[in-house]
Amino acid sequence: MNEQQKLELEAAAFRRLVEHFRTRTDVQNIDMMNLAGFCRNCLSKWYMAAAEERDLEMNYDNAREVVYGMPYDEWKDKYQKEASTDQLKAFDTSIKQHETK
Repeated sequence: MNEQQKLELEAAAFRRLVEHFRTRTDVQNIDMMNLAGFCRNCLSKWYMAAAEERDLEMNYDNAREVVYGMPYDEWKDKYQKEASTDQLKAFDTSIKQHETK
């Protein structure tokens, strides 16, 4: 595999991940953070950082729109649910465990 093919495969996998996140609106970001240690917002930040590394103009709102497929506030209004006490406890535990590593 040459570098261009590798780049194309990575881009295709990214697009598929983003599409998966867009269709799985039932999965909350806090659940992804608790299970995988990253969420849609993290992916947006990584996208923005990649743009900045290449001297491309990108802000967080633009990056989130790429990942969410709509403005973040619109997605939040449509799909985000209030985090439960158990979700918040799991998140706090996860953060504390990660900080000690």
